[in-house]
Amino acid sequence: YPVAPGKSYIEGVKAYRYVLDIPDVIDLAIVVFPANVCDRALAQCAEKGVKAAIIISAGFREVGPAGVERERKVKDICAEHGIALIGPNCLGVINTDPAVALNASFARKMPAEGRIGFLSQSGALCTAVLDYARDKAIGFSKFVSFGNKAGITEIDLIHYLRADPRTDVILLYLEELRNGRGLIEAARKVTRGPGGKPILAIKSGRTPQGANAAASHTGSLAGQDAICDAVFRQAGIIRVNNMDELFNSAIMLAYQPMPAGNRLAIVTNAGGPGVMATDSAVSVGL
Repeated sequence: YPVAPGKSYIEGVKAYRYVLDIPDVIDLAIVVFPANVCDRALAQCAEKGVKAAIIISAGFREVGPAGVERERKVKDICAEHGIALIGPNCLGVINTDPAVALNASFARKMPAEGRIGFLSQSGALCTAVLDYARDKAIGFSKFVSFGNKAGITEIDLIHYLRADPRTDVILLYLEELRNGRGLIEAARKVTRGPGGKPILAIKSGRTPQGANAAASHTGSLAGQDAICDAVFRQAGIIRVNNMDELFNSAIMLAYQPMPAGNRLAIVTNAGGPGVMATDSAVSVGL
């Protein structure tokens, strides 16, 4: 149901002036209005009884004090009315399950179905990841950009993917750690014990300059990188440094049988690569 004041039809689909004018029950609202009216749109969603919302619009905490106040209003409405919120300032949500086939994002194409769940604080990175995955024929189970995480956070989403039977590996891109203890507790439940699922993470803002860039991007306080390393170690999260490493590891963990032990044989047709492979294997405990 498109909602657009001043429009009667959008792409041939009947549009409504306000969400309150829609005759049916609404499960999910996807908000792409300018940031300064998102709180009014969300208030109408609350009046309509909508219990889930995605705010894709930017212009909140990441732009300074005025944006912080806009985000506070949105959070207050969601808290008062029990609305589960993704965003603001995000790409949106994609679910490739054929029974759902939901693309609640501004991604132009639906990714292939797969066993990898991807969670990202950056929306722009998501578009690059989708292009990368399409070129490499990599599929996803769930693909979520959570942006400023004014409502649902990466911790909530990790708990969700833990219980998702269509997800075998969880990938995570973060620009800040607001709740290190909560992340440790959630990740331990996912990575340890029978049926555990590996979590791979890229944490940006490793340098002071990168931390400053993160603050202007999603309003994040990146924190000291050594603290992040310690949190990841305690949580059982595998930290990687770039996109190639992230997806190479994810593909291996999602689709290859795990080795029974740490005994490794190297077969090579040349001495040099064999020596390099030996050094690499020994350095990681094989």
